[in-house]
Amino acid sequence: MAIMNQSIPELESYNEADLERAFAALQDEVRRESNELRSIEAVEQFHLRWLGRKQGRLNLIGEAWRRMAPAESMKPLGIRFNELKKMLISEIEVAKAKAILGPIAEGLPSEEQANLVTFAKRRAGLSPIDITLPGTVRAPGIPHPLLKTMNEIVAVFHHLGYSTALGPQVESDFYNFEALNFPPNHPARDTQDTLLLAGQQAKPSRDRLLMRTHTSPVQIRSMIAQAPPIRIVVPGKVHRNDAADATHSPVFHQVEGLCVDTNITFSDLKGTLDHAMKALFGSSVKTRFFPSFFPFTEPSADVQISCIFCSGAGCRRCKHSGWIELLGCGMVDPAVFASVTEARRKLDPADDAYNPEKITGFAFGMGVERIAMIQHGISEIGHFYSGDMRFLEQFA
Repeated sequence: MAIMNQSIPELESYNEADLERAFAALQDEVRRESNELRSIEAVEQFHLRWLGRKQGRLNLIGEAWRRMAPAESMKPLGIRFNELKKMLISEIEVAKAKAILGPIAEGLPSEEQANLVTFAKRRAGLSPIDITLPGTVRAPGIPHPLLKTMNEIVAVFHHLGYSTALGPQVESDFYNFEALNFPPNHPARDTQDTLLLAGQQAKPSRDRLLMRTHTSPVQIRSMIAQAPPIRIVVPGKVHRNDAADATHSPVFHQVEGLCVDTNITFSDLKGTLDHAMKALFGSSVKTRFFPSFFPFTEPSADVQISCIFCSGAGCRRCKHSGWIELLGCGMVDPAVFASVTEARRKLDPADDAYNPEKITGFAFGMGVERIAMIQHGISEIGHFYSGDMRFLEQFA
């Protein structure tokens, strides 16, 4: 490589080998000069010498070499000049750091000097992590209050030997209504008005898809898939066409349970729920049962607990009754077992696992929002879905 003048080397040809040698020579020149820099002033002069806008050495060499370059060599030439410019910027940053740290490094052992060089490189952006910068403070996340309450309820029944079962939120009419003894056009369906998926009119009524109104369809799916004994707890999100107000939401959460075995009685149901309420609200809580109606249980009952705020004396929160209505329950209706048997016999015509003359069972269901509002003294259900950090941070 001959010398065109004192500052700009001449490039004899533009083949790969000559380009490699020419740029290697320039890189060596850059390293040699940068290693001799000892002060901030020298670094600034080095910067102007190589990267000055008009008379910078890199700019002058680039103009001279591009002027004579054939068209096919312009792209590889530009790539190499960009790489050389990145190297120059890195060398300048390192040289600046060394110029500042130089007096500090004098007299230190070689190992500590190496640490200072590493520090300088990090400050120059040559390391992906700069440990000298202040770290980003990340606040620890917490479970949403609804999720926390749901997990507490599920944990109570896990301790009683129940397992968790889950299912889809989009269900067919058969699983959501028909198998649970809600006949088509029955008035009981009005209390669980829901959202239907579009384009279902051509399907038979039992196959039409909808957003589930309760987690009870998972009970049907579990019984079809598994013979007794069965003990499951079913948490999940449900949908109903309800107007939003202080205590209602079109989207909410439930935890339901199912126990099916031989010789299961209403006394077993009462003992199970009494234990669960004491586990959730304290050992002093009392429970009482009132007759009710649910299509899928017979007999059915509503469960109340003694007011946890006034210990049953009567207050505004319990409407001065001393009791708070919390959930519904009952013994599984034989008509539900008949629907399950019908579905199971499509696979095994002789299946008789859910013969109501041999087995019995109970079911229960509770709203998670209702329990969370009682536990935390929340008066507006909409707070759970608002995403307001001021509300959610109270549970951290």
